[in-house]
Amino acid sequence: MSRFWLIFLMIPALMAGPAAFAQAQPAPAPPQKVRPPADREEQEEENESSPNTAAKIPLTAPVITISGLCNPPKAGAAASKSPCKTVITREEFENLANTLQPGMPGPVRRQLANAYPRYLVMSKEAQRRGIDKDPHYLESVQFVKLQLLTQELNRRMQEEAAKVPEPEIEDYYNKNASSFEQASLQRIFVPRAKQSDAGQAQPPKDPEQPNGKEPESEDAMSKVAEDLRARAASGEDFDKLEKEAYEAAGIRATPPSTAIPKIRRSNLPTAQAAVFDLKPGEVSQVINDPSGHYIYKLESKGVPPLDEVKQEIHSTLQTQHMRTEIQKLQDSIHTDLNEAYFGGAPATPGAMKSPKATEQKPAAKADHPQ
Repeated sequence: MSRFWLIFLMIPALMAGPAAFAQAQPAPAPPQKVRPPADREEQEEENESSPNTAAKIPLTAPVITISGLCNPPKAGAAASKSPCKTVITREEFENLANTLQPGMPGPVRRQLANAYPRYLVMSKEAQRRGIDKDPHYLESVQFVKLQLLTQELNRRMQEEAAKVPEPEIEDYYNKNASSFEQASLQRIFVPRAKQSDAGQAQPPKDPEQPNGKEPESEDAMSKVAEDLRARAASGEDFDKLEKEAYEAAGIRATPPSTAIPKIRRSNLPTAQAAVFDLKPGEVSQVINDPSGHYIYKLESKGVPPLDEVKQEIHSTLQTQHMRTEIQKLQDSIHTDLNEAYFGGAPATPGAMKSPKATEQKPAAKADHPQ
């Protein structure tokens, strides 16, 4: 079960705790002092070792003991002389925790251990009052069952979709090799305007001249970009040229590195992706955009071997398989709503929608995740 259901289960108890269980709550702990780094490291080591300690506790050993909570004696049975208590073993608690959230972290397990007895005592009182037979309760249970079954189905379908055959992965790689192409680049960024003018408002354009005239600082930096591009094409060092660009713009900050190793075409802005069409060693023309001017040099490019992208392909195909199965289920039904009852107003954001009633179309299948 996902963390959503863990939160769904625990939040009401945690929120109700201060009010409904005020007398049972311990006094708030005094503010803790910030521990020095050395102490924090020791605490982290203790936290890391706690799972090993828990593993040594027998499965049948009690991990939660709730005094005062037990089933009443059956009619005609002699009253027990043993104290009234409910004991939860390690095995029972771990079954619950792993159902709610596989691999639940230690701090969350402690929260669950604190909240669980509250649910038990409240539910036992609800049963004593006959609430478990109330129509409102029974209707709620039915809807929660629908949600749980849907969630369990999704989990099962995810497991099945994850069983992607190796030949399918190889076939996808061969058919979509170009989408995995990577390039090593160098890039010079030239600020669009000088620092002294960059924060000032642009002067209004003459309405009779729609194109207007760019501020002088932008013209100056455009010329700097063209000059640096020519020098880059002649073989000058990119880091040195970018430093000059920042100095020309009056920016004292250290320029970013010009090296961009292993980037894909899809990871570049659309206007800059054309640098993948350069030949190794070739320098691009100046590429302008609202943020500034860019000059690229293609160092090398190629398609990584299958082993490097196998996990990515597996995830992509798993998502595709999952989407296909869900779409089959959605397409198997048709829903009509009584507009006289529900009204014809557009649904509010987040409202429940029927796939057919809203005429949703299947999402387009991407060759690989971006």
